[in-house]
Amino acid sequence: MLHRIASIDFVRAVMLATVFSLGLVHAVRAAVPRALPEGQLPNDKRLGPLKDLNGYFPFTPSATKEEWAKRAEQVRRRILVANGLWPMPEKTPANAVVHGKVDRDGYTVERVYLESYPGHFVTGSLYRPTGKTGKLPAVLCPHGHWPNGRFTDAGLDKTRLAISEGQERFEVGGRSPLQARCVQLARMGCVVFHYDMIGYADSVQIPFELAHGFAKQRPDFDTPSDWGFFSTQAELRQQSIMGLQTYNSIRALDWLSELPDVDPARIGVTGASGGGTQTFVLCAIDPRPAVAFPAVMVSTAMQGGCTCENCSNLRIGTGNIEFAAMMAPRPLGMSGALDWTKDLATKGFPELKQHYAMLGAPELVMAKVMPQFGHNYNYVSREVMYHWFNKHLKLGLSEPILEEDYNPLSIAEMTVWDASHPKPASGGDYERSLLKIMTEDSDRQISALLPNDSTSLAKFREIVGGGVDVLIGRGLSPATALEYKPITELDKGQYVESASLLRNKPEEEEIPVIVLHPKKWNKRVVIWVDEAGKAGLYGSDGAPSQAVQKLLASGAAVVGLDLLYQGEFLADGKPLTLPRRVDNKREFAGYTLGYNPSLFAQRVHDILSLVSFCRTYADDTPEISLVAFGPAGAWAAAARAQAGGVVARAAIDTGGFRFAKLSSISDLNFLAGGAKYGDLPGMLALGAPGDLWLAGEGTVAPAIVSAAYSATDSIDKLTRVDRATIAAAIQWLTSP
Repeated sequence: MLHRIASIDFVRAVMLATVFSLGLVHAVRAAVPRALPEGQLPNDKRLGPLKDLNGYFPFTPSATKEEWAKRAEQVRRRILVANGLWPMPEKTPANAVVHGKVDRDGYTVERVYLESYPGHFVTGSLYRPTGKTGKLPAVLCPHGHWPNGRFTDAGLDKTRLAISEGQERFEVGGRSPLQARCVQLARMGCVVFHYDMIGYADSVQIPFELAHGFAKQRPDFDTPSDWGFFSTQAELRQQSIMGLQTYNSIRALDWLSELPDVDPARIGVTGASGGGTQTFVLCAIDPRPAVAFPAVMVSTAMQGGCTCENCSNLRIGTGNIEFAAMMAPRPLGMSGALDWTKDLATKGFPELKQHYAMLGAPELVMAKVMPQFGHNYNYVSREVMYHWFNKHLKLGLSEPILEEDYNPLSIAEMTVWDASHPKPASGGDYERSLLKIMTEDSDRQISALLPNDSTSLAKFREIVGGGVDVLIGRGLSPATALEYKPITELDKGQYVESASLLRNKPEEEEIPVIVLHPKKWNKRVVIWVDEAGKAGLYGSDGAPSQAVQKLLASGAAVVGLDLLYQGEFLADGKPLTLPRRVDNKREFAGYTLGYNPSLFAQRVHDILSLVSFCRTYADDTPEISLVAFGPAGAWAAAARAQAGGVVARAAIDTGGFRFAKLSSISDLNFLAGGAKYGDLPGMLALGAPGDLWLAGEGTVAPAIVSAAYSATDSIDKLTRVDRATIAAAIQWLTSP
């Protein structure tokens, strides 16, 4: 059993004095050995342009069903985590109100509002066919970015032009194509729920200008205790307009599928543009829809420009084609137009066809691109959808199916709010209260996951570990992915000093590394993670610090590295002050972090690459330890969580770091979702049962950490110290 260090009072001033006395300051950078010539940067893809929503998002089909099952689980979890739906919020009663029935030729329409979260309403129109009995097929219709949503009226002039161009058949259908779709599907025998996107028509609680037009951060809505959408705290908890809209879609599907006249096994989903995004996202995470038709949205090009179609962590390493592929092997139909979907037939659809063929259902995917039309869900496109739904919802109708004229509903006949059904609360106070409901629900669920036995531990690792896995976005790479290139090697008497480059080939990343290898090696490797990069190994005199010398004297090899934007990653030697962001004037984190890992995550990736390399260091299988103080402690904790049992020991001083204490999305340590899964203690807990020397957490270890170690019968491997000194950490690391 390892010797333990007695807990003593934690005095931050003493720790800082120790750190500075050991030379962990930027002033020593000039004395640190380089792997690259002065002024030359690593050959690292991350130093290139950032990816944004207008990038290229190809889909590579899996070779086997088994390979796809594994990949699909990862993609589904990414979508859920990014939308704040991992774990799924506790579903409260919908308390649906249906009123104001209007009779039309072959169908009826009713006004509906139901609660997704308590006090937050999903609004829409429910269409039902007349003269039908028994369980009927149903269609869920998210509408997309049409002006006024369900209340859309394109106007007579535009409609007549559309008719002359062959886009529409009737004036009424052309003026209100959203109603036209619902009317026709109802006349075909389907129950149809046409619901509002946030801020459209009767969805009045969160204004359109915020949900779809957000551009500037709002200081009054960005405080540690009382926040709104797009704020630092909201992003730290994966709270977004897209997440709310996606949850509204789930709750709408819940309600629709439970109606007494609906066959839950025959539900379709269709929408265009932003409604297309909701269609394939809903179908990717929910197995209930039997058929889908996302119109003019599935593409390898632009992924959706609105804030309601983006959220942090969503499309890192994936994109809309793969999201649509999640529908397989259920029937998937799509349309394209003279917009970002114009190349669907040659980019994306062939891969989807291959994907469906691999799953044994090549006939269940279809795409029709009509480049003669601009971005639309016009009559010609709707007709394609009618045939697809007729076939796959088993409606049994003779074809061709032609859309007929209809008597449109007025806004007064559609709106769900009237004197008997007054509009609900809205505005800034309501927005804050809604996010409090979301936060309390999430915190309650995470708190309930504190493990106390093997069963609860497995659930904890599934939810918390699964969430952190998405936030960091990287595990340990296989040895074949890494290439180690020594640059210089100097004999220093008792040890050899090597400056090297470690390349992660598939990721196109290159990390400057320093290895100090004692000539009497004890098969231990200590990875030193430092705020100063590999300069943290050295004192002001250019020699290894006293702490590193003690490790070397014990027989351990010590390895340091420059993480992204440290040391040799800085052309001018000046520390980074702000993270990079895409060229988009709107101050929404999701436009950058929905497509690119955060700097925090990228630095964790570098640590993981080094851990992967050290698994076979010196052609052996050494014991690997991590040591990190101050801000570096959080990076090391996250890396240890992702590395599993490969890191045998970790000496971490967190300095009391919490993501929830951050005050800006521009903080260098910002991690979208970082506060959601137990914050940093949640990551530390995922390292159980590995040996952990923990400082910076006061007199008592966080409850979630103690619970994880107790549940793994390894509480003796959790060493908590009150006073963090590097000397104490080194004593622990060098113990037998």
